[in-house]
Amino acid sequence: MLGFISARQAGIDDPVRLRRAESTRRVLSLELNKDRDVERIHGSGVNTLDIEPVEGRYMLSGGSDGVIVLYDLENLSRKPSYTCKALCSVGRSHPDVHRFSVETVQWYPHDTGMFTSSSFDKTLKIWDTQTLQAADVFHFEGTVYSHHMSPVATKHCLIAVGTRSPQVQLCDLKSGSCSHILQGHRQEVLAVSWSPRHEYVLATASADNRVKLWDVRRASGCLTTLDQHNGEKSKASSEAANTAHNGRVNGLCYTHDGLHLLTIGTDDRMRLWNSSTGENTLVNYGKVCNESRKGLKFTISCGCNPEFAFVPYGSTIAVYTVFTGELITMLRGHYSTVYCCVFQPDFQELYSGSKDCNILAWIPSLRESVPDDVSEKSEKQTHSNRVIYPALIRTAPLNLALCSWTLSTELNIVGFIATGFLYTITEIGVDQQR
Repeated sequence: MLGFISARQAGIDDPVRLRRAESTRRVLSLELNKDRDVERIHGSGVNTLDIEPVEGRYMLSGGSDGVIVLYDLENLSRKPSYTCKALCSVGRSHPDVHRFSVETVQWYPHDTGMFTSSSFDKTLKIWDTQTLQAADVFHFEGTVYSHHMSPVATKHCLIAVGTRSPQVQLCDLKSGSCSHILQGHRQEVLAVSWSPRHEYVLATASADNRVKLWDVRRASGCLTTLDQHNGEKSKASSEAANTAHNGRVNGLCYTHDGLHLLTIGTDDRMRLWNSSTGENTLVNYGKVCNESRKGLKFTISCGCNPEFAFVPYGSTIAVYTVFTGELITMLRGHYSTVYCCVFQPDFQELYSGSKDCNILAWIPSLRESVPDDVSEKSEKQTHSNRVIYPALIRTAPLNLALCSWTLSTELNIVGFIATGFLYTITEIGVDQQR
């Protein structure tokens, strides 16, 4: 880490390199934090989570009980141990509450004054955050599995909706009506996601084993249907031709640069696609257990090198490297099936929701553990033969690139920005190399 800092100070390294290195270290050290709790409100499973992208402070949750809860993730008490409190909720007694399970919640991408929710009660609702009243309601003929608003759109306000119908519905926030539909799937649409790179490009996943990419400006709509065999028909039967998986496709997620798309199917496979060419990159993730009968909410890190995918895997969360397929670790803490997870890119934190009604916070450890034999050897050395290395502790937001740089064999205190926040560096004794 000191090498990164000195190279950054000398102008040798790109400013982003240090931030990515520290973000990666923090993701690799994620652990269940015993000092951070999320207030338990839901009386049944937590199906969906979303953190607003403006401040990264407020989180929505939707449950099988139809309840929606808004949490404040900020530590207002400034104490080491604290509970993320629920600010408000749309409970069972609320006049606009969903009658059945809430499957997706999403913040309006550009401010926190509005959010959306969709449910098995065949509705998509637009909520005013201040009044907690439904400002608009869209009704559908079938169960709603998923919806999504584009994070980058500036020229349209379309919400893509996947329902029990094979048709993809596009709802316009401006007009308050369904503007048009996209036809091409043969069975129910389980997951939808707008590209974070092109505002008119939409990806949809269906129970017909297919994933389609659409340009919603085109009359025909469909750009391509992803083929797991990359067009090699000799290796595919007629039934498997132009299919992304050999089972229902119930999860998809773009990388944050929009260049690649990850999909998950009930064939227990996860596949990475080039979103520009539609090519299967053939990355092997091994068996990815997926028994969900509805949409699976997984997420991808942002700002790391390499990037990581966090995938619900039974009662655990599997962490994979996106571009190599390596299984890094399994995060264990829930007592029952994990339904969803969401990544907080500013602090490299992960939140997960489960059938056990709990929301867990996975936080980077403050410092890497030192093996016992190294510690004993270090203690036997004199203080003059020790050099101080840093361990990072998150303190408070600060918009600086480099605060200070001091080096002493007695004590090091360095303040710098690794991920857009101030870190205080504390003393760790490590053998000095001569």
